[in-house]
Amino acid sequence: MPIGRPIEVTPNVATKNISAIATDGQTSFTVTGGYRVNEIGVYRNGVRLVDGRDYTASDGSTVSLVSAANVGDVLEFAVFDSFDVSDAILSNSSEQTLDGNLTITGTLDVQTGEAGNTAYIGIQSGGTAIGVAKTLNFVGSGNTFSQTGDTIAVSISGGGGGGGLGTAINYDVETSTQTPFSYIDMRAEVSENIIFDTDNSGVSSSFVVSVIPQVSVASGVAMTVGAGKTMIIDVLKIGGM
Repeated sequence: MPIGRPIEVTPNVATKNISAIATDGQTSFTVTGGYRVNEIGVYRNGVRLVDGRDYTASDGSTVSLVSAANVGDVLEFAVFDSFDVSDAILSNSSEQTLDGNLTITGTLDVQTGEAGNTAYIGIQSGGTAIGVAKTLNFVGSGNTFSQTGDTIAVSISGGGGGGGLGTAINYDVETSTQTPFSYIDMRAEVSENIIFDTDNSGVSSSFVVSVIPQVSVASGVAMTVGAGKTMIIDVLKIGGM
């Protein structure tokens, strides 16, 4: 039975014990696997030694006795191997499960996982990767979505269906199969301030058009047509049909 106050560790501290048999007059012992300075306990024939008085351990690999050992003395080294915080995220773990919500106040940089199993949202256009994102916001009405495995296909209204004008009409509301027809709303309202200029309406002189016959501006909202821009409402002249 060891003599002296035994080393007590909390459950989240892992330890390993290493033993060595001394030769006559031996003072230096190499600790297999090394140790962290000030995180090792040393016993000689079951008696705990005092750091600085009975031995020194300052280089992370060897322990030197102040008084030389006798042949057959048993030296035991209790090494504090690691400090594990319960329920913490482990940096080198290949798989972990967290119960509850995970809130991150900084930037989350998610790296690619196993081949074919990426852990972020990849954005593609026509099959070509254009970036990654946290949130996708599709502006406009008539956009449709279909999912195959881990891929969601997005069909943007006005592109490839319904004759290319207005919002495409599908054969079935439950599917994304488009008919050759589309619809154009009779009325629309400008609900936010907007200025048509070179920032959003072309860098040179251009026409700003709408196929909707009646466009109104909400009360308190300003719509400004900038220099070099010409506004045309009901460009198809379908309002009088």
